[in-house]
Amino acid sequence: MLCFPNAKINIGLNIIERRPDNFHNLETVFYPIPLSDILEIIEKDSFADAKAELVITGMEIAGNPEANLCIKAYNLLNKDFDLPPVKILLHKIIPMGAGLGGGSSDGAFTLTLLNSLFELNLTTEQLINYASKLGSDCPFFINNKPAFGTEKGNRLKNIVLNIADHYLVLVKPPVFVGTAEAYAGIVPHWPSGSAAEWVKSPMKHWKSHIVNDFEKSVFEKHPEIKAIKSELYNHGAIYASMTGSGSAVYGIFDREVLLKKNFENCFYWAGKL
Repeated sequence: MLCFPNAKINIGLNIIERRPDNFHNLETVFYPIPLSDILEIIEKDSFADAKAELVITGMEIAGNPEANLCIKAYNLLNKDFDLPPVKILLHKIIPMGAGLGGGSSDGAFTLTLLNSLFELNLTTEQLINYASKLGSDCPFFINNKPAFGTEKGNRLKNIVLNIADHYLVLVKPPVFVGTAEAYAGIVPHWPSGSAAEWVKSPMKHWKSHIVNDFEKSVFEKHPEIKAIKSELYNHGAIYASMTGSGSAVYGIFDREVLLKKNFENCFYWAGKL
C-alpha cells in the first residue's frame, strides 16, 4: 500500500509562553503543500526478523532507525493491535531540519496507512490521539487540511483558507537550525493579533501583520537565511517567511516564477499550491 506524505508550511508562528513541561505554547497556521515523500508498507511473510523493517532511499537520514517516526508509529499500533510484520519503504524527498514537518508527516501517514492496510477501523480522533504521542506536528497530518494550531501546535482547529490559485517557491540553504538553537533567542509574548484572523485578510496585508517569531534570532545567526527571504520579496513574492524553526524559507506568488538559478547550492522546490 502506497501513499505520499506531504510537507507543510507555517503561516505565522508566535511563541506565547513557556509551559511547566519546558515546552512552549504557540499559535500558528498550518498549510499543507504538494512537496511529498513516498511511503509504502508491505506485509512480510516471515516472522524471523524484526516485526518492522525500515528501508530508506533518497535523502539520507542520520541516526538510529528505531528513532524514526515510521517505526515509532508502527510500534504504537503494534502494542495495541499485535500487527503482522511489515517492511516500510520510505523514499525521502522533503529535506530534514527545514521546518517542513517531513518526519512528522511520515509518522502520521504511517498510522493512517497501517489503519487501512490492516483494517483497524480507527476513527480520525483515535488516529490524532496516536499521532500526538509521536510529536507535536504529527496530528496536523491526519486531517491534512489548513488548521490553526495552539498549545504545542497539537491542538488544532480547521480554518477556511484556500490559496490554491497561488504559486509557491521553497528554498532551503545548506544550513541546519537546531530546535534548541532556535528557541534560545525566543522571548515569549502574546501577539497583537492572531494569524488565524489575519489570513482571512487579503494576502498583500500579511507581510505587515503575520510574523514568525523564530526569524529574529535565526536571521541574526544565519544571515544567509534572511537573504533568501529578501530575494523572494525582490522577485515579487506577495508574502515570504521562514517556516517552523527553519531553515527553509518560502515565498507565495500570484504567478509562476523561475528562480532556481538564483538559489544555487540550495534545495529548491516550486509549484502551484
